[in-house]
Amino acid sequence: MLKFLGIIPARYASTRFPAKPLAMLDGKTVIQRVYEQVAGVLNDAYVATDDERIEAVVKAFGGKVVMTSVNHKSGTDRCYEAYTKIGGDFDIVVNIQGDEPFIQPSQLEAVKACFDDVTTQIATLVKPFMPDNGFEALENINSPKVVLNKNMNALYFSRSIIPYQRNAEKQDWLKNHTYYKHIGLYAYRAGVLKEITSLPQSSLELAESLEQLRWLENGYTIKAGVTEVETIGIDTPQDLEKAEEFLKTC
Repeated sequence: MLKFLGIIPARYASTRFPAKPLAMLDGKTVIQRVYEQVAGVLNDAYVATDDERIEAVVKAFGGKVVMTSVNHKSGTDRCYEAYTKIGGDFDIVVNIQGDEPFIQPSQLEAVKACFDDVTTQIATLVKPFMPDNGFEALENINSPKVVLNKNMNALYFSRSIIPYQRNAEKQDWLKNHTYYKHIGLYAYRAGVLKEITSLPQSSLELAESLEQLRWLENGYTIKAGVTEVETIGIDTPQDLEKAEEFLKTC
């Protein structure tokens, strides 16, 4: 039986939404809502932060938290430091975005199931774009797209629309082909996590500003689990307003 450790990176500083993890969402902080969605689904879970204010809030609601460096450039790097500090005999480290308060147990289970394949090095999550999402959703550069091979391994991630349908009108693209939206949930075998944190930034990563392209460029495989569940990530104060409205419908 594989042992899964969930780590939720949470920074206080954010260009678009400072103090985002501590923003209130229907009476609870965003970081508490994320933690509560994760706790119990994995063998253990921690918030990894670089800020004492976030640390204090997590401790106050009874969560587990580990302090990490302020110098990390990515959530993956923060996850690895947290993993080394937490210790234990975990096989898989799951990186859960600290701004996904609606992450569902079924989505975590889909990523866990990727490791039923012993060759899986890294796993992530994708969701099909639906025709009623409209072409505007497909064009959104803040919703990275991913192309998968027949084994459900990622071929490429892009902020552009991939594939481009040369011989079809754009309004028909979603009817003609299943496009996958990438959801930023990752899981890594512990040894692989150690390896990828030592890799220098790659040219494709720098071009698209997508960290996962560094791993593909260096020959790692990324298997995708599929979810049909829609979630709302919180990147801006406007997203928080949308999340409040979403909660009212739950």
